[in-house]
Amino acid sequence: MLTSRQYRLSRLKTLNLLNELEAVGSQTVSIYLPSGLAGPDIRELVVSAIPMQNIPAELFAHTTSSATGAVVFWGPSRRLLIQPPFPPMEQFISPVIDIEPLRSTLKSTCTVVLILVRLGTFAIGVCRGEQLVASKTGTGLVHGRHRKGGSSQRRFERHRENQAHVFLERVCWHIRQQLEPHAPDLSYLVYGGARTTIQALKKQCSFLNQFEDRTLPPLLNIRRPRREVLEAAITDIWSSRIIEWTDEE
Repeated sequence: MLTSRQYRLSRLKTLNLLNELEAVGSQTVSIYLPSGLAGPDIRELVVSAIPMQNIPAELFAHTTSSATGAVVFWGPSRRLLIQPPFPPMEQFISPVIDIEPLRSTLKSTCTVVLILVRLGTFAIGVCRGEQLVASKTGTGLVHGRHRKGGSSQRRFERHRENQAHVFLERVCWHIRQQLEPHAPDLSYLVYGGARTTIQALKKQCSFLNQFEDRTLPPLLNIRRPRREVLEAAITDIWSSRIIEWTDEE
């Protein structure tokens, strides 16, 4: 019976893992599954390469739910599913170990923009690979929520909404200033922070509409956007999620 464990690896550690697989995995099947494939298509592709009785059911769930696709390496010594930081562009199956497409993705210096925002604070970063090449951080006055009732609360909420609108307008202006020089080369855009604030920003900042097809899932564990948080987020977006199965003893 197979048991699984899940962990995340940085870009460098994922590359090291791929080298390990290549060194010992001549009999390892490689399956590249881009994002957006339907569940039945994923099942058909995987079953065509791995005997059905050897496939744990959760492999299909992890693959179908991944917004960045998946790469499966399945052999006698290692059995892994890797959810890469960015979608694999090519769908194919190899009867032997083939790490090159994933390694090429991880070694690329594609341009990625991060927009981290919570009401009252923001950080914008442009990176090539893991190198931050441009950034802007800032704050703005947005009062916390008013907990008293009555007309005073309604006035306060309207005032707060106006503050939020002004703040997001300012964030949008800085986004445009940072992104426009890099827009032709932009590969992916990643938001981070509070989901409701991200949604409000996207609604208010029409400039961002042009990047919707290059937007990856948001980083929602960003507490207070600032320079050091921005730098840590770059490492996070380049990391891969690994699900590994081993024989239960």
